Amino acid sequence: MIKVALVDDEALFRKGLRMLISDMPDIEVVFESSNGIELLETLENGNVERPDIVLLDMNMPKMDGLDTFNAMRQKYSEVHVVILSSHFKKAFVLYMLELGVCSFVSKDTDITIFEKVIREVYENGFFYSDQILEIINQSFTKKIEKSSKTYKGIDLTNREYQVLKLICLQYTTKEIAQKLFISPRTVEGHRNRLFDKIDCRNIAGLVSYAIQHSIVDLSIPPKFD
Repeated sequence: MIKVALVDDEALFRKGLRMLISDMPDIEVVFESSNGIELLETLENGNVERPDIVLLDMNMPKMDGLDTFNAMRQKYSEVHVVILSSHFKKAFVLYMLELGVCSFVSKDTDITIFEKVIREVYENGFFYSDQILEIINQSFTKKIEKSSKTYKGIDLTNREYQVLKLICLQYTTKEIAQKLFISPRTVEGHRNRLFDKIDCRNIAGLVSYAIQHSIVDLSIPPKFD
């Protein structure tokens, strides 16, 4: 069962989303909070099950989404955070990706997309829509055009290259293991070595590197089934 927490100051939105999520097989909302302080107090009290995923609104009173995410990253780094918002500006998306946000969902998104995001983040640790991937692509294209430096590749093994490409195409760890005929733990080992070699902290860094070095083609739709 995938456990989800909803954090949003709009009670009607929370109730509506909770009702819709209740119809999703193997997904349940374990609790709701109206702001970041309430979320952290609930987690600290330990009276509820700890969620696997927090759907977090950005604009909230008392403690907004950014401060809440930073607190979650320090105290509950194992919990995946998905940002909810009505508007996603490029600068905001890039900043939150650098901090390690797992995914972004617009509040007016179809409920089937909500379900896809929840399942992908639970299985793979992240979900980047075509829109988010394009923002990453545009950002690094501009950086390369403005820079006078020659970007040098990092020496990757053939297996690391394969794992990196499949990660960027949003295959889960289990799917990568099956596709490459290796164990999930081996996939995780390759991923950790990629973090070290590329000197990044999150999947966004891997995606950025792959785009910069033409390892992955964004014209090829990611696999989500």
